[in-house]
Amino acid sequence: MPQHIVQRYDDELKKLSTLIVQMGGLAESQLAAAVDAIVKRDSKLAEEVVQGDAKIDALRNQVDDFAIEMLARRQPMAADLRVIVAALRISSEIERIGDYAKNVGKRAVALNQAPLVRPVHAIPRMAALVQALIKDTLDAYITDDAAKADAVWARDEEVDDLYTSLFRELLTYMMEDPRSITPCTHLLFIAKNIERIGDHATNIAELIHYTVLGEMPKEDRPKGDDTAYAVVNVPGGQR
Repeated sequence: MPQHIVQRYDDELKKLSTLIVQMGGLAESQLAAAVDAIVKRDSKLAEEVVQGDAKIDALRNQVDDFAIEMLARRQPMAADLRVIVAALRISSEIERIGDYAKNVGKRAVALNQAPLVRPVHAIPRMAALVQALIKDTLDAYITDDAAKADAVWARDEEVDDLYTSLFRELLTYMMEDPRSITPCTHLLFIAKNIERIGDHATNIAELIHYTVLGEMPKEDRPKGDDTAYAVVNVPGGQR
């Protein structure tokens, strides 16, 4: 982060950064709690996740108001402008992460009322990968580490691969046993929400790259989600 002659300006930039990190930490905790609610079949905890999304929204409003105030008063240029504009965009990405964690919480409430199905075991593994992406992204943001942000950006493909594998497994379960359709459908939505959280974490990584180096990554992000073309093998042939 740039250093300035006016100490108050540095303090304002630090406050903006602190708000972003608070948002990110809260979003990461929300995802962890939502997945915990699934594993423990704890609907009360899931409801707390749903209600907790309002805290992230409130922080997003704080970031927006403070960043806009800084733009008006400081009229920043070059690196300073990138820092403030990136903070506005990052807060939007984190707010979406919170929304998806909230959606996982809502699905957990419904899932907990259905019979337990075996593919639920893959959800915590997938969520752990995504939580690591969020944590490393926040670390990269705090330290202005473009290389660490780029490493996060490249790891999104791991999440996509796991999502594709789970997608195929769930489809197979639904085709083999119609009684599993309801819980497996909830798990499909939960997995997709977690995969989308990974996408938003890598969006933040791209913004960190932009803030530090002054340009967005030139390469396309590696993607491994091929569920649109999935072919599932079931007894009696392919479907």
